[in-house]
Amino acid sequence: MYEITTESHFSAAHRLRDYSGPCENIHGHNWLVRATYRCSELQKNGIGIDFKILKGKLKDILEEFDHKDLNLVLGGEDGLNPSSENLARYIFEKLEKALVDHSGSVARVEVHETPGNLAAYFK
Repeated sequence: MYEITTESHFSAAHRLRDYSGPCENIHGHNWLVRATYRCSELQKNGIGIDFKILKGKLKDILEEFDHKDLNLVLGGEDGLNPSSENLARYIFEKLEKALVDHSGSVARVEVHETPGNLAAYFK
């Protein structure tokens, strides 16, 4: 089994609902997102998936968030609470759809809210 990983980043604000503490107030982060793709076989050229393709698909997804209020992007008050955990799953599912034509699969998405603190989603 092979794993190919790339990372990208975005800057955005959010506030956590149903949370008691400073993070219930609007605040921002420079988010780092790491995506890992898994495949069992390589293409004829010895590549599982081109880094350029993986990174491009990830960046396309993250453009939706860059310099935005994540609470609004994810559906307002009744939508998804923009925790790192929920963002990881949301990005995973979008990346999975974006790479459906490739032979491998998305293995894991990590969302780093601050240095040293991350949430990951995988199946």
